Amino acid sequence: MRLARWALLLAVPLSAQGQSRVMKPAARSTVEVVRPVASAGVNWEGQVLRATGAGAPDLKAANPAQARLGAERAAKQDASRNLLEQVRGLHVSAGRSVGDEMAREEVRGRVETAVSGYKVVAKRFFSDSGVEVDVEVPLAAITSALVTPAPEAPIVFNAEGARRYTGLVVDARGLGLKPVLAPRLLDGAGKALYGAAALSSEARESTGVAAWFSSLEMAKKAALVGAKPMVVKASSVKGSDLVLSAEDVKLLGEVNTRFLAEGRVVIVAQ
Repeated sequence: MRLARWALLLAVPLSAQGQSRVMKPAARSTVEVVRPVASAGVNWEGQVLRATGAGAPDLKAANPAQARLGAERAAKQDASRNLLEQVRGLHVSAGRSVGDEMAREEVRGRVETAVSGYKVVAKRFFSDSGVEVDVEVPLAAITSALVTPAPEAPIVFNAEGARRYTGLVVDARGLGLKPVLAPRLLDGAGKALYGAAALSSEARESTGVAAWFSSLEMAKKAALVGAKPMVVKASSVKGSDLVLSAEDVKLLGEVNTRFLAEGRVVIVAQ
């Protein structure tokens, strides 16, 4: 009998909300925002992936509080599924998606573990005890799950040069480059100057390979590259790799480039 009354109480606001969609927005009882959240999808500048999940109340719950808890669990599960679906569509490099990599069982397991570590950044509670949650996962966590240091000659950074720069901005405008998780910087001969394999283990898990901007001015102001970033121009691209001019390669060899091991790199592409 108590369950029947609880189901009836839920049915009323659900019906009312169905009518309110025609006349006015659905009412909300509580909105809990952990911090402001942008729309779902990939944020290449902020290096995070966001998704939203929705959960309906459990009509078999003994009371509204239990119904809401069940709805929140369902919303988190829905958000996790939505995150994973988006992750599959991200590109590690040109012509190589995360979904392609997840065809390997061990990679799929690492990616799914990374996604399960999402952070809830906002919650919305509705009058029918339904819940929506916004979640996000750092792109660095996805990259770390996919990319391991290649068994090739390690990238050696110059630790002796003058510490004149706090980061690197690569201007790749006009080259038709699209954002990927693991871009590389090459010299004219194809030698890798920077990439995922060059990152310290800490940077690989927390920072990622590079942030992506569409504005050069905004890129130079990014916190990731610090107060005095070095700016270079990509002369061409090979897939998703950026080829630097001989002059810029020479300059990189003359300065202290330890900031590269920290992933302090921003790429500008349009």
